[in-house]
Amino acid sequence: MPTTVPAYGKEAAGRLATMADVTADDRALRRFLHGLPGVDAVGLQARAAALGTRSIKNTAKAYAIDLAISMIDLTTLEGADTPGKVRALCAKGVSPDPTDRTVPQVAAICVYPDMVATAKDALGASGIHVASVATAFPAGRAALPVKLADTRDAVAAGADEIDMVIDRGAFLSGRYLEVFEEIKAVKEACVRADGSAAHLKVIFETGELQTYDNVRRVSWLAMLAGADFIKTSTGKVGVNATPPVTLLMLEAVRDFHAQLGVQVGVKPAGGIRTSKDAIKYLVMVNETLGEEWLTADWFRFGASSLLNDLLMQRQKLSSGRYSGPDYVTVD
Repeated sequence: MPTTVPAYGKEAAGRLATMADVTADDRALRRFLHGLPGVDAVGLQARAAALGTRSIKNTAKAYAIDLAISMIDLTTLEGADTPGKVRALCAKGVSPDPTDRTVPQVAAICVYPDMVATAKDALGASGIHVASVATAFPAGRAALPVKLADTRDAVAAGADEIDMVIDRGAFLSGRYLEVFEEIKAVKEACVRADGSAAHLKVIFETGELQTYDNVRRVSWLAMLAGADFIKTSTGKVGVNATPPVTLLMLEAVRDFHAQLGVQVGVKPAGGIRTSKDAIKYLVMVNETLGEEWLTADWFRFGASSLLNDLLMQRQKLSSGRYSGPDYVTVD
């Protein structure tokens, strides 16, 4: 059963406060972000490619497949979503393979805000989280009060996690402090009346950020603003998660933790469809951040089709036969 992903506590907030001079004004924030080391694109791509060639034994592969299943945010984000579809997805998240009760549950079910209550009711006491996209997902083109209302509605309906999208236009225009303040405001909107809080994943839409340097800058910006997770993509554009971009974000998390002692999670989303791909990402996490990040508390896959391939590969390992897509449910 997934554990509760830690949101920033007082200790982490205190450590972030030591960086207050960096975020005091737009000039200071710009100076800090543009002072980060430039990204060696060739080296980054070569490192990501090399990690992708690592081979693992069948016993390790079986463990990695179960680990990947437990890290999935099983997602439906379509205009045609219905309560019935969401309930069916929740049932699959609780019992991914009804013929095999040893298959782990997924980490979360990710839905639009208006489906949060339905998902919460369907999941009951399963321990699976309800994640909700908010802040005018996926484009993020709305006034801040609208984004905050969207977030508060999702949290009030029972969302355990909020996946927000940044204003890419503001970031690409160099209005870094505006993006920083928006993330902080959304984080505050995640706080419930009892003082507890939904934890916040910040989506960059890396396919629209143009350069690796921008990915490193936005990663630091979001973490300084209090992101609990940083996430590559919405899954709604042509280029979503890629190994080099995810590796760069993992390195930013590593460096942030080394400097401030604050742990932040990472979520690649969009385009990760096969067990082979998922295992490559797990190797990348282990080699960059270590075993401490190899849990659903600190690493997630944003996926809708990945689970079926993981189930088919799991069945093949256990039976020696590849059962094919007819033996798993269609989402």
